[in-house]
Amino acid sequence: MKRVLIVTRLHYRRNVRVERLARYLVEFGWRPIILTPALLENPDPQLTIIETPYRHVLDFWRRLFRFNPDEDIRKQIKNRFKVTSKKSPVDFLLTLGGGIIYYPCPDKNWKPFAIKAASEILQREGINAVISSSPPVISHIIAGELKAEYKIPWLADFRDLWSQNHNYIYGPVRKFLDTRLELKTLSIADALVTVSHPLAEKLAALHKGKSVYAITHGFDPAEVNDPPANLTAKFTITYTGSIYATKQDPSRLLAALSDLTSDGTIDPAEVEVRFYGLELGWLAREVEEYGLSGVVRQYRRVPRQIALERQRESQLLLLLKWEDPQERGTYTGKVFEYLAARRPVLATGGSNDVIDELLDKTKAGICTPTVEDIKNMLKQLYQEYKLKGEVAYQGVESEINKYSHREMASKFAGILGNLVRK
Repeated sequence: MKRVLIVTRLHYRRNVRVERLARYLVEFGWRPIILTPALLENPDPQLTIIETPYRHVLDFWRRLFRFNPDEDIRKQIKNRFKVTSKKSPVDFLLTLGGGIIYYPCPDKNWKPFAIKAASEILQREGINAVISSSPPVISHIIAGELKAEYKIPWLADFRDLWSQNHNYIYGPVRKFLDTRLELKTLSIADALVTVSHPLAEKLAALHKGKSVYAITHGFDPAEVNDPPANLTAKFTITYTGSIYATKQDPSRLLAALSDLTSDGTIDPAEVEVRFYGLELGWLAREVEEYGLSGVVRQYRRVPRQIALERQRESQLLLLLKWEDPQERGTYTGKVFEYLAARRPVLATGGSNDVIDELLDKTKAGICTPTVEDIKNMLKQLYQEYKLKGEVAYQGVESEINKYSHREMASKFAGILGNLVRK
């Protein structure tokens, strides 16, 4: 069995893509070894994981100002200044300071520890190839140095793009520096992978002549909602995960629900919208403005297993699409979790993109870009709920299975095999 070293930070947004890739690669003749900074929780016992020491660039300031190291420091600072708006002068200053302090990556202090550990692994384990996965982008910088030193096949995986990231928050000077560093770092990579065809096209346009592949995220076959969980008695609409305030807009759903409950189409006592994630002041204010305080609730962040359970029991799953048309190539990991939950997806806002294509192929949900579209669909689904006690799931299993982590691992294994043969 061939061996591949995967360089990444496992607990960055949980990094489910890499965890499941490592779990299923063994079915295709590859034994993965994951190199990561020290984990905050017990690792998956099925995986071979090498943890290294790690010092965050803000460790000193976290201790000085007594910030919680397990929570987002940006949110903690905003809370101290009692900032609840989507954009504020505090946001501007945090972004400006972060652009300087974090360059080229908030995890840059991991590099010497990772290089030392990776060199020992390469000399000891007979590694056949290296995969680096970002974020954080320091993973690619580390892998680039390993490639230069050991001449080993290197596949760079982008869960999010680097300088072309759809959530890029820094100014033009930082973007110029990031682009220059990205081109230099990846000039010796053997192949690039990202999560959709539109993003692969962007990568190929920047990295001319490189082999670039699109391999979507996926769902874990072991987490499929089978047998189906019991559904909630209420007409529940559930959202799990983060909301990017300037990128996603829940207000269309709130406006639609406000109209439907006000005119008596939907009984507010029978519906509940549940948000699981960071509690957001601006969202609470919008809920109140739409008169939905008794209908919409924020439950804060919960363990992943609890989030999966809430998805499986829900009548509908809410997906907030990206509002910028330039982000049409960006999936969220959430939509693949939703596929495993086997519950209907209501995708709101945005423009025609990869989500429309996925939901159309799988029949797992519907895209409703406008308030009127959302109202019409909610009215139809609520009537079905009233008549039958639940909203039926119409997903096509043969199409959905194309998006499993096993299928994803098969594609990675094919690329790795080609690189090693070359």
